[in-house]
Amino acid sequence: MDDPLASFVGERVVIDTAGPMIYIGTLSACTPAGLWLLDADVHDRTDGHSTKEEYISRACEMERSGTRRTNRRRVFVERCHVLSASRLADVVTDDEPADGGEDRR
Repeated sequence: MDDPLASFVGERVVIDTAGPMIYIGTLSACTPAGLWLLDADVHDRTDGHSTKEEYISRACEMERSGTRRTNRRRVFVERCHVLSASRLADVVTDDEPADGGEDRR
C-alpha cells in the first residue's frame, strides 16, 4: 500500500500531534515508523499561551514573509504521535478565506 504522505516529500508540512507538540518542516522521508523533517520548527504549545491554530497561522505568515523559525536541522516524528499532516501552503491564515477566495455558489 502506498503511503499517502509520500506526495508531500520535499514540501513544507505541518505535523499536528494528539499532544501539545507541533512540527513544521520539509518532509524528507516517510517510513513505517515515522516521518523525517528537515529545517524544522519543533514547538511545544505548553511553553506559550497560543492555541495550536494560532501558532500555525503565525508560522505560516512567517514562512511566507521569509522569516520562518528553525530550531532543528533534522527531526524524526514517530507515526504513533501523528494526528494530522498538511502542506504548509494549504494552511488558511486568519486574514484569508478558507475557499481561496473563489465563489462556490
